[in-house]
Amino acid sequence: MKLQNKVALVTGSSQGIGRGIAVRLAREGADLIINGRKEDEGARETLEQVRAEGRRACFIAADVGEPANCYRLIEQAVEQMGRLDILVNNAGVQKHAAFLDASEADYDQVLNVNLRGPFFLAQAFARHLRDSGRGGRIINNSSVHEELPFPNFSAYCASKGGLKMLTRNMAIELAPLGITVNNVAPGAIETPINQALMNQPEKLESLLDNIPAKRLGQPHDVAGAVAFLASDDADYVTGTTLVIDGGLLWNYSEQ
Repeated sequence: MKLQNKVALVTGSSQGIGRGIAVRLAREGADLIINGRKEDEGARETLEQVRAEGRRACFIAADVGEPANCYRLIEQAVEQMGRLDILVNNAGVQKHAAFLDASEADYDQVLNVNLRGPFFLAQAFARHLRDSGRGGRIINNSSVHEELPFPNFSAYCASKGGLKMLTRNMAIELAPLGITVNNVAPGAIETPINQALMNQPEKLESLLDNIPAKRLGQPHDVAGAVAFLASDDADYVTGTTLVIDGGLLWNYSEQ
């Protein structure tokens, strides 16, 4: 197991990609801190799946869109698990709105969770590692939309484009501390957030026509990449984005 004796925090891990990442890291030997806004049935299911892998796990509720919550989350994670080695900034939101109609409230929520949260979580996490004299891993869940325009989701695209540059900058500053910082950029992944798409056969078919692999991704597709970046195998990989999209990014065209 490549992550034996490691402790990982995965934000937004009550469902979907976050749950897939948490379970895969547990399978690789890591103990887990599960996070969401509240401890609901989804959070309990993730905890059960992680514990079924024979790993320790706890849940800490926090809205990562607020810096104070980010600092508290890292502090409580260390208190409960004794240390932290891996931070996966997975929590994210998106709001559908034409650029001319987007509200300030929607913009703030998207940027706070998708960009502000990773910034201050990574800061608190890196300070913990520095003070502990250890290296570690920061892995951000970005999106193909850090590169690809997505009409009616301007705030989301701005947050992911910002996350790409934040990742590159953190990688340079934190490398001397033995901390690597990377993005994974999923394309179309079959998760609860895409449930509406799954129920519209024509839109789904149009999307699949743009994916050379001819299928939607699954949470385990992303989780495998995160497990690699969290491991010693990726010790010399930093400041980069690993795209996980079945070829969509280089084949996409707006209909």
